[in-house]
Amino acid sequence: MAKVSDMGKQKKGKAKKSGKKSHEKDPKVWTVFSLVAALLGATVAKKTLNTSWRAATGKQPPANPADPDVDVWEAVAWAAASGTFVAIARMLASRRAARYYVRSTGKLPPSLRPDDQRGPEQEGELLTT
Repeated sequence: MAKVSDMGKQKKGKAKKSGKKSHEKDPKVWTVFSLVAALLGATVAKKTLNTSWRAATGKQPPANPADPDVDVWEAVAWAAASGTFVAIARMLASRRAARYYVRSTGKLPPSLRPDDQRGPEQEGELLTT
């Protein structure tokens, strides 16, 4: 019969192995998941903004705001509106994806964890992200 103290060591050993695999997998899953959410958010924002621009101005949004044929104020307004709206939509989509990730895994995605909660395997992410 195994001693109680030996059983604890066996469980710890198993937890380390399975935990390591999940740590290796989690950043990849989150990276793909957050990328898809951000792209979907940006796409929806762009379509919504194009429709709103047409409704407000009666014209198509500038295809290239840097084009000299586009009025400078129209180009500035389009750049400010589209940049702001797309950035907000991407941020909201990423936050929603993070909320789903937390509900699914019980923890924050690796790139969103505070520095003091990052494991040694995520230290390199600070330099690459």
